[in-house]
Amino acid sequence: MNYKTLNLKPKTVFLLDGLGAVLTAVILTEVLKTFNEYFGMPRKALTLLSILALIFAVYSFSCFAFSGTDSPKLLKPIIGANLTYCVLTLGLVIYFYNQLTVLGLTYFVGEILLICGLVCIEIKALKVRSV
Repeated sequence: MNYKTLNLKPKTVFLLDGLGAVLTAVILTEVLKTFNEYFGMPRKALTLLSILALIFAVYSFSCFAFSGTDSPKLLKPIIGANLTYCVLTLGLVIYFYNQLTVLGLTYFVGEILLICGLVCIEIKALKVRSV
């Protein structure tokens, strides 16, 4: 999937975001919580992050299902939400740094980088659709 494909099909951005958010929630609840000793992030923090991811998924899937020509303005909240999620995750990584394992640190840094990449796609899609 490239930028041109996303720009030709605006709803694809919302679908991609929603699927990513669901995947994040599943990984946080089913993998990181189950094998917590290998990652080190406290369970309460994992629960908070997974709930946020599910809320973002509901928003993105709703936009995918119901958006029409107003999709550029609907992208702005999810861009802000994704960036906020990244800042929160980074804050948790810093706060719980001494408890995190190398695997946990790798997971969360990778997740932040992946979400930032998605935000770049969303911003590009927003700019193209706003023109």
